[in-house]
Parts: sequence; C-alpha cells; structure tokens
Amino acid sequence: MDIAVADFADPGLVRFLQDHLDDLAPTAPAQSQHALDLDGLRRPGVRVWVGREGEQIVGTVALAELAAGHDELKSMRTAPARRGSGVARQLLDHALADARRRGITRVSLETGSMEFFAAARAFYRKAGFVECPPFGAYEEDPNSVFMTLTQ
Repeated sequence: MDIAVADFADPGLVRFLQDHLDDLAPTAPAQSQHALDLDGLRRPGVRVWVGREGEQIVGTVALAELAAGHDELKSMRTAPARRGSGVARQLLDHALADARRRGITRVSLETGSMEFFAAARAFYRKAGFVECPPFGAYEEDPNSVFMTLTQ
C-alpha cells in the first residue's frame, strides 16, 4: 500500500470520504456525530493521508491539531472489502510516526459507543489507546467513547 497526502481534487477520495459519513449517519443522533466533512478536513492544522493499492483507495486517516503536543485522530476508514487486512494498522502507524516527528506526545480520538464501533474500539485498544475523559471541546456523551495514546 502506498500512503500519500490527500488530494481533495480527486473525485474518488471525495466519494470515499462521503461514504464514511454515510456509514456513520445512522449510528447516532446528529449532535453525537463528530466525523469531519470535506471542509473540516481542509482546515489548517488538519493533515490527511490516503492509502492506495494501485489506483484504488483502501483507506484514509487524519490528524487534527488540538493543542501544543496533542493531536486528534480523525477520518480513520478502511474500504469495507479490505477490513481486517492490515490497512488500518499501516495508516495508524503512518499517522503516529508523523505525529512523533512533529513532537506530538499525545494522540486522542472519539469513536462511537454502539456495537457498530466495537471492532474500532478493539483495534485502538490493541494499538495502545486507553479510554479517557472527553478532551478538547468534547463533552460527556453516552454515544461516545474517548481514547488517548501517549507516545
């Protein structure tokens, strides 16, 4: 898999990211959905990468700056046909390596508390993330699980 900085002019990437939002839409009320849309991903302080095999997008990952030394993991998605094949681990490793190079010592994330997100929570735990209180602008929400990794 090749991992490169996202090109938002790529219609395939736009579709892939919209599919991510569409997958998440039925999982929680709107106020409990925190995935970034295209405008959010284009904000200053957000870094987005795309994993490709040939011309096919197989995954995305992003880091959003929260505070000095602290980033948030965003837009982590693996193409449904490739789930369980190591794509997510490679993308996470890439993002965490980038964070370390920039002096980021803490990476946090928000994910859902519903069964739909059980595999994601298990993946993050296996990668060393632990549950934590809400961070940044988040507030307690029964639909959310907050996790963090100190590196």
